[in-house]
Amino acid sequence: MNLMAMSRELLTAYIALELLSFSLYVLVAYGLREARSNEAGIKYIIIGALSSAVMLYGLSNIYAALGTTYFSGIAAALSSPATDNPVLWVGLALLIVGLGFKLSAVPFHMWAPDAYEGAPLPVTAYLAIGSKAAAFALTLRLLAEAVAPAGDRWADWQLVIAVLSAVTMLVGNLVALAQSNLKRLMAYSSIGHVGYTLAGIAVLGDDFALAAKAVIFYLVVYAITNLIVFAGLASYYNSTGKDNIADLAGLADRQPFTAAVLAIGLFSLAGLPIFAGFTAKFYLFAAVADGGFLWLAGVAIFSSLVSLYYYLQVLRQIYIEPAAPESGTEGDAAAEHGGGHHDAEPEQDSLPVPMLPRPSITLSATMGVGVLAVIWLGIYPAPLLAVIEFASSAILPMG
Repeated sequence: MNLMAMSRELLTAYIALELLSFSLYVLVAYGLREARSNEAGIKYIIIGALSSAVMLYGLSNIYAALGTTYFSGIAAALSSPATDNPVLWVGLALLIVGLGFKLSAVPFHMWAPDAYEGAPLPVTAYLAIGSKAAAFALTLRLLAEAVAPAGDRWADWQLVIAVLSAVTMLVGNLVALAQSNLKRLMAYSSIGHVGYTLAGIAVLGDDFALAAKAVIFYLVVYAITNLIVFAGLASYYNSTGKDNIADLAGLADRQPFTAAVLAIGLFSLAGLPIFAGFTAKFYLFAAVADGGFLWLAGVAIFSSLVSLYYYLQVLRQIYIEPAAPESGTEGDAAAEHGGGHHDAEPEQDSLPVPMLPRPSITLSATMGVGVLAVIWLGIYPAPLLAVIEFASSAILPMG
């Protein structure tokens, strides 16, 4: 992932991306005795190999047309009026398709829900956080250094990426409404956030400092927020072995700290004040609107409202729905003793809900520090923005 972010040449970037992909193939299929994990690993390998082939074919076309694989050389060639080769545009299109697979942008997202659901929960978190950040770091550097300086030619590709962003936002958030599994819900949520980030990349241009900073800030906030959400889900899964949304019923009574962490994380992902997600989305959507794509900013705001609905559905299970009775508990014994009388049900409802074990020290520390970071960045993001401004000036010297 570090090599991907550092790459300024196509072959180096491709090799780094493949090294990351091979590692993820193994991690997704890590649950050797679980059918879902094996199935997810096979699907991920097949689709990953296809996307790698598409990307490599695009790189070969770009090299055939320009004779260089360096980002600076590609930018110089694209800026020349003499460069008008159909092979070049096919290569760039295939390159964007290959990156779309790695980012799980619609319509190249079909692998993500199955891989997220089948992989062990820590691996799912790694897919949603680490691999996405690394892929976007490569995409941001590639487009900013190699394609955006092309001027008018970049304007044509901006519309393509903007449409890709809008479709990804809408499909990711709308399909998430129908999910019943927490991992699949987070997969489609991740797809929606890919669309938001692509919106920031679509407005890169001659003066793209604001867009680049907004994208980097959004990625940092997204990573921290997803970290606490997945830590909360892992804590619950470790205690119960369940990963469906309906299974979270009564969590606020059984594990209050985990429930509060999940609420803060989901509210941040939805973009509500006073959390970091609101600041990140405001900063990103402002950059999109400032770049001239008001319609794309409107789609992003609508998609955020849609996401709030399914996040609230999860919170409804946590805070409003009562916990389902478990077999072998005192409630079952009371119901059996009642012999089918109507007064057995109120007696069962009055029984205390059994508490779940406390999260481990590592998970508790992760969730606690993450919650503080989410609230702090939502109220006072200036220190992080200063660091991002310094980093973007080094990574994107043309900004």
